[in-house]
Amino acid sequence: MKIHEYQAKEILKSYGVTVPRGKMATDPYMAFDIAKELGGTVVVKAQVHAGGRGKAGGVKLAKDPYEAEEVAKKMIGMKLVTKQTGAEGKIVRKVLVEEGLNIKKEYYLGIVIDRSKQMPVFMASSEGGMEIEEVAANNPEAIKKEYIDPAVGFQPFQARKLAFQIGIPQKLVGKAAKFFLLLYKAFEESDASLAEINPFIETEEGDFYALDAKMNFDDNALFRHPEILKMRDYEEAEPLEIEASRFNLNYIKLDGNIGCMVNGAGLAMATMDIIKYSGGNPANFLDVGGGANEESVTNAFRIILSDKSVKAVLINIFGGIVRCDVIANGVIKAAKKVGVEVPIVVRLEGTNVEEGKKLLAESGLNFTLADGMKDAAEKVVALAK
Repeated sequence: MKIHEYQAKEILKSYGVTVPRGKMATDPYMAFDIAKELGGTVVVKAQVHAGGRGKAGGVKLAKDPYEAEEVAKKMIGMKLVTKQTGAEGKIVRKVLVEEGLNIKKEYYLGIVIDRSKQMPVFMASSEGGMEIEEVAANNPEAIKKEYIDPAVGFQPFQARKLAFQIGIPQKLVGKAAKFFLLLYKAFEESDASLAEINPFIETEEGDFYALDAKMNFDDNALFRHPEILKMRDYEEAEPLEIEASRFNLNYIKLDGNIGCMVNGAGLAMATMDIIKYSGGNPANFLDVGGGANEESVTNAFRIILSDKSVKAVLINIFGGIVRCDVIANGVIKAAKKVGVEVPIVVRLEGTNVEEGKKLLAESGLNFTLADGMKDAAEKVVALAK
């Protein structure tokens, strides 16, 4: 789950991480009042779930409350197009108005889970304010890393080491290390999957602030954090993804025309890869889970077919925990209930696969059976065209 910058800063502030003073506004008049309360120069920042806002006109300085009101008037309701939003962009519905600071130096901080090492990694760089992907591509040695053993946590010596490595002035290393440790505490205790501060700034006064903040959270841990779950902005999410989450389906909308219904995330990724390899484009990633049943398959069909760009559907199921004949029955009942009008290619493997194929062949419905993933991909790509 993603949240907005102003929400991430609220969480970080609760852990003692220093952030600029500021508040969220949903209309220009609120922006005026907040700017007046803060006094001096303020920054008005579009709140959308995407990076690169500054380059797209989503971050503006205002020298007084009147200018802040005018900036907010232009920003709220605008379509912000960045590298991360794609051409369709994001509508700005709220802005963050916060105090301006005397920036001396910008750095980058980020914490993510390194799945290959099965532990968090704390990244820091002197190349602050830039997209970390660009730094990684053009100057990878500028990114310093400290891996964190979950059993012992992020240690003070690691924080100090990172601070020295990215060029924090020696007299400020202790202060920066404390910031790093508090950031990791917020990351760990909130079950975040990402905590990114870009830029992390040093001011002329010798203080450190999270000038920007981005946090994502592990959906599987949100039951432990009802206060974070309340921060979900449904207007920022894809409606079909929200609908799928209500039925414990993992769904991500893509821009192709071939719907994918698969059990297991690894198989889903492989299915999308082979569709691309065969010349097609997946319309979605949809994992119905290892315990697929009639209800989950019915809801999956309904969600996939709600996307009008879908011209064909590939069902790729491995019957391990659930038998193939049970899956086939679920697919047949779901197809009848939903009323499928596009071609459907089915590839089954696993327990009772022959019984499952027989049920599908004798169903009287428009199923195309496939023998293997390559055959399934080639058939669905041809039918989609």
